[in-house]
Amino acid sequence: MAENEVNILDGTTFMVCDRSGDIDPNTDAIHGLFAHDTRLLSKWQLTINGESLTTLSIDDVHYFENRFYLVPGSQDVYVNSTLAVRRMHTLNAGLHEDLIIINNDRRPVDLTLRVEVDADFADLFEVKDAALKKKGRHYRRIDGERLILGYERERFRRETIVSATVPAEPDENGLTLTVHIEPHSRWRARLNAEPDLPMPRGLERLTIPGRAARTGRDKQRDLREWLNQAPRLETGWEPLRVTYRQSLIDLAALRFSPFLADDKSVPAAGLPWFMCLFGRDSILTSFQTLPFAPDLAATTLRVLAFRQGSRVDDFREEEPGRILHEMRYGELTVFDDTPHSPYFGSADATPLFLVLLDEYERWTGDADLVRSVEQEARAAIDWINDYADLTGAGYISYRRRNTRNGLENQCWKDSWDGISFRDGRLPSFPRATCELQGYAYDAKMRTARLARAIWNDPAYADRLEREAADLKERFNRDFWVADGEYVALALDGEGRQVDALSSNMGHLLWSGILEEQKAAAVVRHLMSPALFSGWGIRTLAEGEARYNPIGYHVGTIWPFDNSFIAWGLRRYGYADEAARIAAGILDAATFYDGRLPEAFAGSARVETRYPVNYPTACSPQAWSAGAPLLLLRTMLGLRPAGDDLVIRPALPANLDFVALLDIPGRWGRLDAYGRGPAAADRHGLQPAPPQLSAP
Repeated sequence: MAENEVNILDGTTFMVCDRSGDIDPNTDAIHGLFAHDTRLLSKWQLTINGESLTTLSIDDVHYFENRFYLVPGSQDVYVNSTLAVRRMHTLNAGLHEDLIIINNDRRPVDLTLRVEVDADFADLFEVKDAALKKKGRHYRRIDGERLILGYERERFRRETIVSATVPAEPDENGLTLTVHIEPHSRWRARLNAEPDLPMPRGLERLTIPGRAARTGRDKQRDLREWLNQAPRLETGWEPLRVTYRQSLIDLAALRFSPFLADDKSVPAAGLPWFMCLFGRDSILTSFQTLPFAPDLAATTLRVLAFRQGSRVDDFREEEPGRILHEMRYGELTVFDDTPHSPYFGSADATPLFLVLLDEYERWTGDADLVRSVEQEARAAIDWINDYADLTGAGYISYRRRNTRNGLENQCWKDSWDGISFRDGRLPSFPRATCELQGYAYDAKMRTARLARAIWNDPAYADRLEREAADLKERFNRDFWVADGEYVALALDGEGRQVDALSSNMGHLLWSGILEEQKAAAVVRHLMSPALFSGWGIRTLAEGEARYNPIGYHVGTIWPFDNSFIAWGLRRYGYADEAARIAAGILDAATFYDGRLPEAFAGSARVETRYPVNYPTACSPQAWSAGAPLLLLRTMLGLRPAGDDLVIRPALPANLDFVALLDIPGRWGRLDAYGRGPAAADRHGLQPAPPQLSAP
């Protein structure tokens, strides 16, 4: 989000406004009140006696609430305002704005307060693409002292109801309030913008996701409970405490309850574009947070299993056993203008679903959940074997079947140029990216364990292990770029190696598919100046033809990407390298007040001395919020082993100590402690320097 924008959010409902609290329709920014993929307010501008307000300060109270301190008009050194204005925005199903106007003068004042209101009811995809035009009918009407803004297209209807808690005069463009304030007194009122989101006929008893669960709840108490249930962090480095707390708060903010989730929560992917269920993002975020909030994984697994593909549908790219990519509820989805009801165009969500299922059971011992989704897990394996191998080579690959508005790249680097040769050429389809094969290997090995230990099917387990062993052997032969000693980014449609040097090969470490000798060479590349900037590992190496330090998937640094690479480094025994990555990412977090963005620029640390912003990064974003949590797990070397928790700490050089207390799992609650090299040398704990790693 831009620095001149302010946001609050609660699940799939969020608001973006300017620094005075207004939603400005004339800005290029993504202003508005949004819920369930629809913009319910596109204008919300407050004036007093015809003057706009000047901001003095802003207080971000909670993720769902903020306060603005203002004065009317433009102030200068010669004129002091005798009026002070406070605006407090709170999200609770809709927007509630509490207004306080304080008269600091010796004389009474009479004011005309005006709020200009509009709602374009744009689908979020229409906000992203201004070329898309509305096909329905806008309307507005006065209902007593309420203004009702509406939009209707056949069975699809959305309304925003604007009202005040004091007498107001509505017209088609807003509300006017007449205010009288005695000397040294104050006036209060609440302005409301509440959505009416009726369900289609026959579905009235169902609720829009997150709606019933969030209404009327004590959100502050809920947040306190969420924070109290998480393990307690103790460390001598205060910025790590700040980052840890901010990550937990952002994850709380992004939770929402989808259909049939029984008031349990899954993480939405990120503000502003991805406030919905994302298969890949929800899975990986749930994985990152297992030692901290395991219930997220349980709900994610149940919801994705329920929504698993069951037929062949080219428009939605659905296939039996496939795990969804993205689910939306806006107008374009309702009328099949877009395929997100749900859309299945992801090649990695299905094997990652199986990876999360096994890791969840290892942490929690919840065999009942594993038994309850056995058929869905087997169907996911069948999808990997029967549908995902588009070339017959035995590798997961992808080629979109929805050529109108499906995704071309269906791996996590899903931008159009995210997969390329070293010389910049784009490869042919189907594309089999390297990390997909690692996920498939890991999925089969983990599902074999579940089959043998919980489903009592050793024959199925043996078969999966044979398939995994065969995949590992072929992969290490076919994807290995011998003259460069690294793993190809992908194989193209003709089986040629797509030879760009990228971060994708780092994911092979946490999957375990790489042979040990090849892993050593991969680690050398990952930690080389071409890929490691000092802050983190770039998505694409410096020197590749398409490298751009501020290109979405072609040179930026993604905290989530780095967190999984660091965890993989620990798996292969590269503890020092994992600690360097953790140090770089956590140092970067200090420049973002503990809230890591979706991505930041790949510029070298020795050149910038601070992380350079990526201009359109989502923030908060779920798997970026999860990155510090997985890095904590990595630094402490946490690994479930039966009913025990293995702890093998390896901290960055200048981090004195880390203690994570009351880690939940099948063992109940346990504590983990780690000392850094500096603390061990001193035989005592002293405050660490302000940064974890030197440039």
